[in-house]
Amino acid sequence: MLNDCEVVPKDLEACLDRLKNFVDPFAALLPRSQLRSHGEDFIRGLLSDLERKSTEPIAEREGKHRRGLQRFIGESPWDHAPLLDELNRQVAAEIGSPNGILVLDPSTFPKKGKASVGVARQWCGRLGKVDNCQVGAFLGYVSGLGHTLVDERLYLPNDWAKDKTRREMCHVPKRVKFKTSHELGLEMLEKRRGQLPHGWVTGDDEFGQPAWFRAKLREMRERYVLEAPSNISVGDVEDLRRSVEKGRPWKSCFMSASRWKDTVAKRDWIRVSVRDGTKGPLVVWAARVRVRTKIDRRLSEAEEWLMVTRTESKVPEYRYYFSDAGMDVPIEELVHVANARFWIEDCFERAKGRIGMGHYEVRSWNGWHHHMTLSLLALWFLVLEQRRLNVRTPAITLQQSAEAIGELLRDPDLDRRQLALQITCRLRRMEEVRIHHWRKFKRPPPRWAEARAMHVAQ
Repeated sequence: MLNDCEVVPKDLEACLDRLKNFVDPFAALLPRSQLRSHGEDFIRGLLSDLERKSTEPIAEREGKHRRGLQRFIGESPWDHAPLLDELNRQVAAEIGSPNGILVLDPSTFPKKGKASVGVARQWCGRLGKVDNCQVGAFLGYVSGLGHTLVDERLYLPNDWAKDKTRREMCHVPKRVKFKTSHELGLEMLEKRRGQLPHGWVTGDDEFGQPAWFRAKLREMRERYVLEAPSNISVGDVEDLRRSVEKGRPWKSCFMSASRWKDTVAKRDWIRVSVRDGTKGPLVVWAARVRVRTKIDRRLSEAEEWLMVTRTESKVPEYRYYFSDAGMDVPIEELVHVANARFWIEDCFERAKGRIGMGHYEVRSWNGWHHHMTLSLLALWFLVLEQRRLNVRTPAITLQQSAEAIGELLRDPDLDRRQLALQITCRLRRMEEVRIHHWRKFKRPPPRWAEARAMHVAQ
């Protein structure tokens, strides 16, 4: 396992050339050579080891005038959509799988001022409270071969959508109307579901709660596993059938999802191993039942699974999900689909922490979309580099790959042997800690290549 941590110096060579080759097909979609040059500079800056990755420090690092880069991000009218199309084409080619999972996930960006497009007092997950922030709706893609973010939309609150003055100040296009986060999610699904091979759609309880949203996915013939709030009301299909036969009102059969889980017998909980973590295998217990819900106080026609999972801990954490999966789909598969959101949360952690997804200082509609699009491209380059490095160094993580690229961008003449030795030492320390944690299970952790092979099989 420690041998899996060894980084070969020649694997770090030509990294900057690969970055140039990576940028070329995206830059070719920009209308002018100057814009193409700015695009390459900005992606290099996002991948660098800069602490703050806004236009000014990136321009200074690249030896360019800041005003040109600021105009490129915040004012230039170049269309970001073709770049996202090319990103999705590459993702489908590199990590596409028939069992892939499309993940809907909103993300928030705290803002102190009120002039930036879409800023309002709304729930900010990053701060854990209602505060000034912008909200983005994102689409992620997860397969056994990798995971990344593939699309984005800015949520424009209704007050903003109706305010002509603020719209003009932030250059919001006239075609842009108010859309809920659910409508933005459906818009992204309609756009990408034909491009990205997949078998499932998943998302948090914002998307799982509305019955109409789940009905729309069924109309689209999309299989889903969507999280739901604990207080959502459901009726057991068997109880409803018996109630109708005895002439009792069907409403008497309904109870909250959290109350139903308390009725599950101990023998009906199934133990599912989700994935192998650093400190040991992640295990949950799961149970499910066929239910119907209410739509506008009427009993819905569709039957769904209600699945409940609980963690294996002293104070268990419960999560609730709806799924339109068939009767033949095992509960283990539903648990693994629900867990796909973990990998997209990991993408956000890397994008915000390493790439600077939230470091923008632009106020305009185009500026937000330009910065987000280029951040998604930078994240995709890291995913590709990690996949390439994993061939010889299975233990290397996205974070370690990002740090190596950042150091090479800071000093292109850096000694590759010394850098490879530094990364190898870090990886070995991390692996020794992982082995130590797994000793309590009286077995060694799986080697990284084996763990990934199991994930592919799932």
